[in-house]
Amino acid sequence: MTEPRRRAEQVRIGITLMSADTAIRPDELAREAEARGFESLWVPEHSNIPTSRESPWPGSLDGAPLPDEYAHLHDAFVALSMAAAVTSTLRLGTSVLLLGQRDAIWTAKQISTLDHLSGGRCEIGVGIGWNREEMASHGYGFATRWDRTREAVEAMRALWRNDEASYAGSHVTVPTTWQWPKPAQAGGPRIHLGGGVGPRLLGNVARWADGWLPISARTSLADRLERLAAACAEEGRDPAEVEVSVFGATTDADGLTALFAEGVDRAVLTLPTADREVVLPLLDTWAATRDMVVARH
Repeated sequence: MTEPRRRAEQVRIGITLMSADTAIRPDELAREAEARGFESLWVPEHSNIPTSRESPWPGSLDGAPLPDEYAHLHDAFVALSMAAAVTSTLRLGTSVLLLGQRDAIWTAKQISTLDHLSGGRCEIGVGIGWNREEMASHGYGFATRWDRTREAVEAMRALWRNDEASYAGSHVTVPTTWQWPKPAQAGGPRIHLGGGVGPRLLGNVARWADGWLPISARTSLADRLERLAAACAEEGRDPAEVEVSVFGATTDADGLTALFAEGVDRAVLTLPTADREVVLPLLDTWAATRDMVVARH
């Protein structure tokens, strides 16, 4: 039996939405979120959605088609840069970056630049990827995405932490290189791995991630947290080193209170891809809920 996770020291509640040309602008959303005291804003990415649609949408249990907003997403770093420019405390996150279909050197520079210019406010969520056609359109095979993602993370950290950096992997190579600016956060932003609770995912979280981004609207993650702790034990790692940020979290005050009592570090509430008339009233309601949870903590 693993030790119970330590109770979170503070309540951190952020928001996420699929930032798209059909929704509230990211700069307006960031201003409004910060004004209401939300801790972070997270946006996902998809570079393109091939029309062949061979890969089933993992968000559907009954074969529903992929929602239209997937093909309308803003570039994540452009959206977060606009958010950074109009805020001063809001954390800025990707949820998630599809690192296995990206160039690691360019991506390291985008992240370090955003972190530098925002004063160290970046949080980088990465995902392994599920859309075979999208990945293939970048010239990458689906079977190697786990190793490519890990190697890209290792290469980016080398670039962030060393004046002269190099990396040699099976899929990612960086010749001895200079790259500035360095991130404002020493060593670079925290890198969180998103995904489910399978042994492969949790094993990777325990081996090389700074955090885990499970998706769940449940009011208890005790079983999942125990499985994370077991994976960390196998790697000889203290599970308290791994931040847990629950995405698609419940918006119920009692449920959120229970999650933070279990040791969840952050809850991220999912906004609909909609305009300000829909989004801003939800932010008002959720801000009141957050205040209730903070008062109980």
